[in-house]
Amino acid sequence: MREFGKPGFRLAYLQRDAKWIYTGFLVFVGLGLCTNGLFQLTRIGPTLHRIAVYYRGGDLGEAMTFPKTFAQLLELTHFHTFLMGVVLLILAHLVLGTAVSPRLKTSLIILAWAGSLGDIASYWLIRYVSPAFAVLQLLSWIGMWVGYGGLIVVTQRDMWFMT
Repeated sequence: MREFGKPGFRLAYLQRDAKWIYTGFLVFVGLGLCTNGLFQLTRIGPTLHRIAVYYRGGDLGEAMTFPKTFAQLLELTHFHTFLMGVVLLILAHLVLGTAVSPRLKTSLIILAWAGSLGDIASYWLIRYVSPAFAVLQLLSWIGMWVGYGGLIVVTQRDMWFMT
C-alpha cells in the first residue's frame, strides 16, 4: 500500500478502518452542508430580495428585520473562514487521492473555494455597498453546494466503489 501523497496513492487502497474514519468525517461535513443550505433557504431565503433584506434590514411581508451590524458580520466571517478553510483543506486533500481526472479535481476545488470566498465577501458587499451583490451571494451558494458536494461524492465513490 502506498502512503498518502506518494505517486500512485488512492483512497480505494486504504484499509477498511481508515475508510470508515474518512467516511465519518464526510458524513459530518455533508450534514453541516445540508444544515447550512437549509439555513440559507429558510432563514435567509432563496430570492435576491430576501437575501438583501436579511443583511440590510427591511420588511419581509409581516416581519421586519434589522440590518446586520459590523460585529455580527465580523463574527460570521471569523467563524466561516476558519471552519470552511479547514473543511476545504481536508476535502481537497482527500479528493487528490481519487482516480478522477485532474480537471474534475481542480474544478471542484476551485468551485468550492470561489463559492466560499464569494459567500464571505457578498454579505459585506450587500450590507455596505449595494443590495445588487445578492446575486453574488446566490451564485456563491450554488458554487459551494456543487463544489463541496462534488468533493464529498467523488471521495466516497472512489474510496468505496472504485478498487
